[in-house]
Amino acid sequence: MSCVEHILQKKGSQVYRIGENDTALAAANAMNAHRVGALVVTRSDVVVGIFTERDILCRVVAAGRDPGRTFVREVMTTPVAVCNRRTTRDECRAVMRHKRLRHLPVVDENRLVGIVSIG
Repeated sequence: MSCVEHILQKKGSQVYRIGENDTALAAANAMNAHRVGALVVTRSDVVVGIFTERDILCRVVAAGRDPGRTFVREVMTTPVAVCNRRTTRDECRAVMRHKRLRHLPVVDENRLVGIVSIG
């Protein structure tokens, strides 16, 4: 059965991340620059949240907040569902479907090592 390790071998382990003290505007610009729908929020290599397009829409724009003065830590999604290298594709799919997620960070020994997405 296919596991996350096999997926990362094919797609690579590149993860775009942002710091919790960066602004929502900086995060949106990074997402646009990298053409991704989410950034993993880290403190060192430890996952502390995830910041998605939905977070921008619901927690910044719809809430009338200034993205240049709103910190990622104030509007990120936390806690974050994660998987590890040994998690099966079916387990990832089940978690993503149940929690209605598009992105699942891959953590190994509490360190961010990749990300898998529904696409």
